[in-house]
Amino acid sequence: MIRKPIASGRKLAPSRRSALRGALASVGGLALAGCDRLSNNAAFVDVLKSAQQLSHSAQRLVAGRKAMAQEFTQADVAAHFRANGTLVPADADYQTLMRGHFAAWKLQVDGLVEKPAAFTLAELRAMPSRTQITRHDCVEGWSTIGKWKGVQLSHVLAQVKPLPNAKYVVFRCADSMDDPSANADSRYYESVDLDDAYHVQTVLAYELNDQPLPVNNGAPLRVRIERQLGYKHAKYLMRLELVERFDQIRDGQGGYWEDNGYEWYAGI
Repeated sequence: MIRKPIASGRKLAPSRRSALRGALASVGGLALAGCDRLSNNAAFVDVLKSAQQLSHSAQRLVAGRKAMAQEFTQADVAAHFRANGTLVPADADYQTLMRGHFAAWKLQVDGLVEKPAAFTLAELRAMPSRTQITRHDCVEGWSTIGKWKGVQLSHVLAQVKPLPNAKYVVFRCADSMDDPSANADSRYYESVDLDDAYHVQTVLAYELNDQPLPVNNGAPLRVRIERQLGYKHAKYLMRLELVERFDQIRDGQGGYWEDNGYEWYAGI
């Protein structure tokens, strides 16, 4: 369904967005760089962290767990939705799936669940869908409005029945951030708590602007976590893992960019 624009209800959003834009201004020309260059700039990371210190507990206190991100109308949709991060994964397994038009792709959902499962794209498309027009806010300083269609993550979780000790959903992706032939695992990953996982606007999107999701934007499936910044919206999804804690995954911060200095909760 397409909803009419609503107020976001998030009292901290304007000041937070201003703080982030101020952080970007403080690093000058890096505002036009990719996230990899930004993460290597200590001034940017320090200011970004300071802007985010109150975001998790304060925003939840003020706005509540069910607060909605603003939604827009069809007239607001950008003619071209800018891509962020990886544009085409170089990993051999993804390249094979892409050449086969993702016919062999499945989303594995496991971890702390009663019924681990693997869903084809056709199976996800057959589930109840949600359509929403929202704004993507990137830490690089740009925003774009797009129309997304997908299945709510809450519906997928209902199929696998999370165990009582599950606290987070870890999104595991197909794109290596370093040389995919290296031994070390550098594939993109992210995580959210169950508040965001069950939020009505958190969807596993397979369409963008009424078309199948393009490769540059995360085909065949990406997550939309509309109340958080763009680096949380993991692309090229391969697996969802429910966990009780994430401090033993990779560098222990809950996501690729978090392991490189960003805050885990990136609310806007």
